[in-house]
Amino acid sequence: MATKARQKAQAKYNSKPEQKKRRAGRNAARRKMIAAGKAKKGDGKDVAHLNNNPRQNNASNLQMQSKAKNRSFARTKNGHRKGK
Repeated sequence: MATKARQKAQAKYNSKPEQKKRRAGRNAARRKMIAAGKAKKGDGKDVAHLNNNPRQNNASNLQMQSKAKNRSFARTKNGHRKGK
């Protein structure tokens, strides 16, 4: 469970204008996929942004993925993201 200090730091980070815009972009993408019939409320899936930019919500940049697949990616030996 998160400590009080961690919760406070996370709340401060989440309240920054850039993070609000990124969150709004993710929410808009989810609404767009629901309207297109590709997602349902409670389906346990994530909307994946193929270029990793949550503010770019054109249809060619969005796809549905499992939460596990969307929230992780292969890493190199030193911890950086592997190329596609």
